[in-house]
Amino acid sequence: MENLLTGEDRKRIREGIAAKYRKVAVSPEGNFKYPVGLAGLEGQNYDRGILRALPEEVLASYCGVGNPFSLGPVRKGEAVLDIGCGAGVDTIVAAVMTGPEGRVIGMDLTPEMLERARENLKKVSLENVTLQEGSAEDLPFPDASFDVVISNGVFNLVPDKARALSEVFRVLKPNGRFMLADQVLTAEQPADTGSVVENWAR
Repeated sequence: MENLLTGEDRKRIREGIAAKYRKVAVSPEGNFKYPVGLAGLEGQNYDRGILRALPEEVLASYCGVGNPFSLGPVRKGEAVLDIGCGAGVDTIVAAVMTGPEGRVIGMDLTPEMLERARENLKKVSLENVTLQEGSAEDLPFPDASFDVVISNGVFNLVPDKARALSEVFRVLKPNGRFMLADQVLTAEQPADTGSVVENWAR
């Protein structure tokens, strides 16, 4: 499917994602068919100690589909990249885990979500976080930059998943870890490209 997408298809996909996540930046409530906010975090078994240390407003902006940290720890002093950081909740959790001696970069394609992440970051006393705009298909970092790459509910939205995965492994250090939580299509891929594009970000 990815190779069948035209330039116009990709444009429509990006516009659809932008339109949805402009709403999510205001509040994730009502925009997803699964629990969001604190209920979502608790349901995905995030570290309760970390959750208790974060402001309610930060927790309320969570809209991930899973818990990438359930796949392994983020260790003190590590460099972490959060692809599709959204409102920055996982970015902040990773920053708490890696501590002041580590660094975390949260990256997102949607300016409004990045603005929400910046607002959330102001509510916590963490100085080891950087936020920037960017695409998973073209990561603006040198090779072997990160110990860990995390992503939560983002790769299902990426048009060229093979390219994005290649980028992840390019920026990971040797023996680095990619911790991904996402949705997976289990049914047959629809044959009609137009309907797939139309429903990409719903």
